[in-house]
Amino acid sequence: MDAFFASVEERDKPYLKGSPVIIGSDPEQGKGRGVVSTANYKARELGIGSALPISKAWNLCKGHRCIFITPSSRRYGKASDEVFSVVKKYVDVISQTSVDEASLDLSFCKNFKEAEKLGKKLKKEIKKETGLTCSIGIGPNRMTAKIASDYDKPDGLTVVTDSEKFLSPLSIRSIPGVGKVAQQELLRLGIKTVADAQKYSWEELQGKLGKHGFSLWEKVHGIDYRKVEKEKAKSKSIGKHYTFDIDTHDLKEVTLVVKGQIKTILEQVKKQGFKEFRTVVLTVRFEDFVTRTRSLTLENSISSAKQLELKVIKLLFPFFEKAENPKGLAIRLIGVRVEKLI
Repeated sequence: MDAFFASVEERDKPYLKGSPVIIGSDPEQGKGRGVVSTANYKARELGIGSALPISKAWNLCKGHRCIFITPSSRRYGKASDEVFSVVKKYVDVISQTSVDEASLDLSFCKNFKEAEKLGKKLKKEIKKETGLTCSIGIGPNRMTAKIASDYDKPDGLTVVTDSEKFLSPLSIRSIPGVGKVAQQELLRLGIKTVADAQKYSWEELQGKLGKHGFSLWEKVHGIDYRKVEKEKAKSKSIGKHYTFDIDTHDLKEVTLVVKGQIKTILEQVKKQGFKEFRTVVLTVRFEDFVTRTRSLTLENSISSAKQLELKVIKLLFPFFEKAENPKGLAIRLIGVRVEKLI
């Protein structure tokens, strides 16, 4: 979906159209501590996008009539249901990856022409039924289709029959898993575009990048073996994040927040019909916005607050020591998540 949260707001409040719309936490006149959830395309012209600190978004809006809106999960969830009820009329195998995105198995189509025809039909009916636009990418595999869906936003439809050729002129950053740090490392090797990486053999990339080299080689050549599998009815993970009003070095303060998160998470685990879980994930964002995630997968599943608390604290302690926090930075955000739910 195109700028989904912002698009739902514009649909429901027509007076917003034409203005930069930012969905996220309260900017508090530039002193807000959260981040941007979604920005419409007008706001993106100002350099505002997802995950940008809300205070920076506020500053970028100076001299512009920007509108900041607190997210409404209930309305966005309802709009998502409306969209996917249309999709499910035409496609049986859907892997919904988020509230506004999914992979569809179109292997029942005889060829790419037929798949493109279905893509156009889906776009037309989604717009008619919901008033929202989407961008569709069609390709030989999930990775190519995902990249293609971002190729011509908003309201685009991109069909790719040759993954390697399509990817070749794109920035290496367009490849999944290549973030800012990896991009800098690749730039040092003279790799700016996918075509630059395609010149290397997998042995050469593995020699330069270690264990990630072969995976990158596959991706730049458009190879992806993942299947589209039907979505499961239940959540794959349950978590909670909290942004502190003031960056903190106080372990007691962080621990207190974590205990509250654990209580909420366990309530959700029970509410969604689960009994236990095997993986615990901790996310820490420092004052410089660098974010670290650490996880622990257990041999035996656990279920109690005490058990979860012990595991989270085990992951948390190193962030107050040189092991995970060599610069002694204050913590801005803390997140706890449980996975492998049973």
